[in-house]
Amino acid sequence: MEIKITLVKSLNGRLKDQIATAHSLGLRKIGDTHTEKDNPAVQGKIRKIAHLVSVENV
Repeated sequence: MEIKITLVKSLNGRLKDQIATAHSLGLRKIGDTHTEKDNPAVQGKIRKIAHLVSVENV
């Protein structure tokens, strides 16, 4: 199963580890969308920046 992750809030002023997590998911600017396979590693990354992203099942 795959999930679509979209960055909905800015990375400006965020902690360095949150910015790095977003970049590792392929999200750099507001509106960027990336599709990932649903696995525990990706779920952990999403949990870390849940307040910055929206997630949909594909």
